[in-house]
Amino acid sequence: MEPTTTIRDHLESYLKREQMSISLFSEMSGINSGTLSNILNKNRPIAMQQLDRITSAMKLEEGYFYELYIDECFVHAAPDWRRLGPFLHRCAELNKLNCIEEVIRLMMDNLSYIPLLFELAEEFYHAGKFKPAILLYETIAESEKMQHSERLALCQYRLFRLGLTNDQQRNLIIAAQFEYYVDRLDERYQLDALNELINAFGALHRWNKVQELSEKLRVKATIHYEMNGRRKQEETKRPIVFYILYSYLASGSACYQLKDYQGALKYVSLYTDNSWVKNPDQDEMVVMNQFQEWAEGNRYIYQLMSGQFDVLPEYLNYISTKENEIFPALCDIVTAANRYDKNIDDVLQQYESYFTYQEQSNRIGKVSRQVTDDRYLRLLADLAAYYLKKDEYFTGIQFVLDSLRFSIEISSGRGMLRGVGLFEQYREFATETAKQQYKLIISEVQKLNEEKVGFADSYM
Repeated sequence: MEPTTTIRDHLESYLKREQMSISLFSEMSGINSGTLSNILNKNRPIAMQQLDRITSAMKLEEGYFYELYIDECFVHAAPDWRRLGPFLHRCAELNKLNCIEEVIRLMMDNLSYIPLLFELAEEFYHAGKFKPAILLYETIAESEKMQHSERLALCQYRLFRLGLTNDQQRNLIIAAQFEYYVDRLDERYQLDALNELINAFGALHRWNKVQELSEKLRVKATIHYEMNGRRKQEETKRPIVFYILYSYLASGSACYQLKDYQGALKYVSLYTDNSWVKNPDQDEMVVMNQFQEWAEGNRYIYQLMSGQFDVLPEYLNYISTKENEIFPALCDIVTAANRYDKNIDDVLQQYESYFTYQEQSNRIGKVSRQVTDDRYLRLLADLAAYYLKKDEYFTGIQFVLDSLRFSIEISSGRGMLRGVGLFEQYREFATETAKQQYKLIISEVQKLNEEKVGFADSYM
């Protein structure tokens, strides 16, 4: 396609080549013959719908002329939102991201388009068209980076949510970048944003940051509850009581991870106390019951971690009727067994099916992927340590290799270091096949580290 060739030139060539009259092409395309004549004579521009009909009638793939359309209608003519809007919609439908990038780059010369682009980005976001939405949010955020607008903060929030993956190193950069904007968000988004930041930093083992953000969430949610009572449907994803109770749960989890078990138990008492909730409705009752359930399970865990292993039978009985609690419980039970050199072979045999990765949920909703990834990696590494301590070297080494593979998958530097340390400690007991697998894995680790250096540099 020559750069100087226009869409009209292509249409004229097609009609001559096929020896087709305008009236026949009008029937094939569904475009009025007079309109076609005016288009060919350059008396009227081509509308978006007309372009798609012309392309279809010429038996070309959808979007074939979009690059030319950009040149004709947006480069050499004043951009008009009546054409820009439908064009961006069609590009999103056809996943022609290069065209979207080119158009919005042209539009940035006129800042009056920013509100319209933002509305379109929100439309794409809510429709699940995330890739084109990201392009728009990034462009808007860049154009308003010197502003302190709620629109900029919401763009950053959307980019944070859409940017989270199973790559822990990337998630750390994204979370740290978004934290700067969370207080600028409109109040209706702040509680969910803080909740998601807490989950992200928790999965990254940034426990001091979890405590800091949990306190901020508690203060904001408490003020909101005292002023407004239970939420309105459009304001937050969950009832306000959830965010207050979750702030205590997250603080307790941070204490637990920092081995402050008494502090953790103090927070358990806070998220089991519902006396302050005024006339709870059904949604709030569901939330409060879930936190009561978590509190019971967490008490067992905190006792186990402090060395009180006599509660294990009670804990196992507790989770036996709670499918959603088995996986997180198993992760902690294996950690406790390693810490106190306890034999839990019967437990592992009973729950062996949970050694395979599965998405997690509870009665409130789906557990974040980042939290599940972190737990699963810990389970693999702890199982490796457990079996190696018992001199079951073949099984232990296999779990070491599995933990290293998953560490690479989620870019966990902590997981890689632990896996390498375990393998090297027990290298003499590894089979030749395991050593070859380990060698291949290490080459992947080195490759990944090189890629991550480049990624981190791009954010500097």
